[in-house]
Amino acid sequence: MHKSGLAGFIIDCETDDLDAAARFWSEALRLPLQAGSDSGYRKLADGPGGMGIEVQQVDHPSRVHLDIRATDVEAEVKRLEGLGAIPVSRVKDWVVMEAPTGHRFCVVPAREP
Repeated sequence: MHKSGLAGFIIDCETDDLDAAARFWSEALRLPLQAGSDSGYRKLADGPGGMGIEVQQVDHPSRVHLDIRATDVEAEVKRLEGLGAIPVSRVKDWVVMEAPTGHRFCVVPAREP
């Protein structure tokens, strides 16, 4: 059986200046920015309990979403579908889903530290 759990939070920012948005959230959360972020993302230092927190540039209204990490993404997607969630899109190696409540979240592959 696969394992899954909360990976972290993503702060979606509808902005033309991702660096300014990341600086704001870095200061607001008192978490330093980490070097080497991917295009479209800025990673903050891990939050409480090692929680991953990233600032992401998006083209939809700003919001916060969570990521669920799984050792088997496809198995977790099927499990969540059984609970009423629906897949919205596939991006790289993760799946964007929508809960029955309308909230968007992602199922991402578990990565070794």
